[in-house]
Amino acid sequence: MTRGLRRRLTSYGDQDFSLFLRKAFIKAMGYSDDALDRPIVGITNTYSDYNPCHGNVPQLIEAAKRGVMLAGGMPMVFPTMSIHESFASPTSMYLRNLMAMETEEMVRAQPMDAVILIGGCDKTLPAQVMAAASSEVPAIVLPTGPMDTGNHRGERLGACTDCRRLWAQFRADQIDEAEVAEINGKLASSVGTCTVMGTASTMAALMEAMGLALPMAGSAPATSAERMRLAEETGRAAVAMTRDGLTTAQVLSPAAMRNGLITLQALGGSTNAVVHLAAIYGRLGRKLDMAEFDAIGRQVPVLVDLKPTGQGYMGEFHAAGGVPRLLSELTDLLDLSAPRAFGGTIGDSVAALAPRHEEQIIRPRANPISTSGAIAVLSGNLAPRGAVIKHAAADPALQRHVGRAVVFDSVEDMTERLDDQSLEIVAEDILVLRNAGPKGAPGMPEAGYIPIPRHLARQGVKDMVRISDARMSGTAFGTIVLHISPEAADGGPLAVVRTGDRIQLDVPNRRLDLLVDAAELSLRMQSIPAARPEPERGYAQLYDRHVTQADDGVDFDFLMGARHE
Repeated sequence: MTRGLRRRLTSYGDQDFSLFLRKAFIKAMGYSDDALDRPIVGITNTYSDYNPCHGNVPQLIEAAKRGVMLAGGMPMVFPTMSIHESFASPTSMYLRNLMAMETEEMVRAQPMDAVILIGGCDKTLPAQVMAAASSEVPAIVLPTGPMDTGNHRGERLGACTDCRRLWAQFRADQIDEAEVAEINGKLASSVGTCTVMGTASTMAALMEAMGLALPMAGSAPATSAERMRLAEETGRAAVAMTRDGLTTAQVLSPAAMRNGLITLQALGGSTNAVVHLAAIYGRLGRKLDMAEFDAIGRQVPVLVDLKPTGQGYMGEFHAAGGVPRLLSELTDLLDLSAPRAFGGTIGDSVAALAPRHEEQIIRPRANPISTSGAIAVLSGNLAPRGAVIKHAAADPALQRHVGRAVVFDSVEDMTERLDDQSLEIVAEDILVLRNAGPKGAPGMPEAGYIPIPRHLARQGVKDMVRISDARMSGTAFGTIVLHISPEAADGGPLAVVRTGDRIQLDVPNRRLDLLVDAAELSLRMQSIPAARPEPERGYAQLYDRHVTQADDGVDFDFLMGARHE
């Protein structure tokens, strides 16, 4: 196999000339022949002024480069897209596939023998791993790490579960504008990803559990010296991977993927991870078995006491032993022989554990946060291809519920009417949002966390059943059904629900049903509104034509691997 600068030569019709020209130009950067003859490790630069989750990336790059050079390799940093959840319009999910495409093509186009993927904010790590799954270059993930917590009037704060909780209090007139402005400056107290078990922390932990990141890399704080040392060690590991590293497709065996699903349930992790794992599965030519995932959830308890399912923050999770400690509680369920990208097996990560010194943040199996996993998969006539609910963070009293539907036809419609005093709605009703899925929004925004209508919030209502074809942030909580598939804009039955219909949610029996007879439902389905016109040009048109549904990961159909079971 060709390596180093000889890898993937530019086509000029003369390979020797291609190498000559490549060396001539790269020497303009001041590199010696000795440097250029070493194994090349690519390092993605996802720094952006728009992305505070990646604010430490320049320091991580320098530490990773140091590790590469100490191990005898040549680091080559290259830029890719950087997506931040709060700064991407219409939604970061809309751009995830574009980042995956760009990362894949840049890894493919440029000479590198291994690649370090530096990412943090919600959609960046999934995009990078989707890219790596489609690449033959060995890859190792270096998460940016969680931010520090803040403090407000004696109360500890962390983005972004506390963002949502305190905003709900503001909407309910429990705190005023002056205080909410004060809180705004304290929620995100440093660079790094959200310091709860949201999507970013979930995906970082899963990368570790699935063998793509070093032990403890999924949880070390963004601002810590340990995070920098992990970056250096990642650089060293990447050099070893240039010689004998596995490709991401080889690492992500069926056993590794099942380990990821088990870990997701035990973490109390984000529902977004289900979509991202489905996309990674799809790149490997496999389909995420939602029934298997639900069965795992019935068997695996939630063991991590972090918001939004519990009370703690990522700093405590890391101090308690992080992912290796969690895996040590699940050894009878995991396949410990699953390989790691950088050598050894998942069992090696568990075997290196220090003695346990606490049992509150990462619970023993005998004392779980919840006896079942974080996420349940629903089916029924409203979700023919499935839906999910993070029932570990939902009101137990609402998990069996029949209510009257109050329907919003779009995110805009919901925004305009939700707080309208003339809207007839009571706490027992079910809020229904549609046309907020992959195609309908577009981009499947995190609009599924429908706010409690203001007049009900002021009465003390803290939760209601809410259903949609949208997503919600992993930091959010409540009795919220998400990812209904197929979505309304793709001909799903959510499109024909009417205000006043009765809907039944039955989480224990994994059902979500519109309570109309089959003949009436069939008649309504025959008159589904016509699809909106496709965008006229560019990425928007590409997205609209090729994006898949939530159960297939919201990836582009032409990027998925040839399906095999």
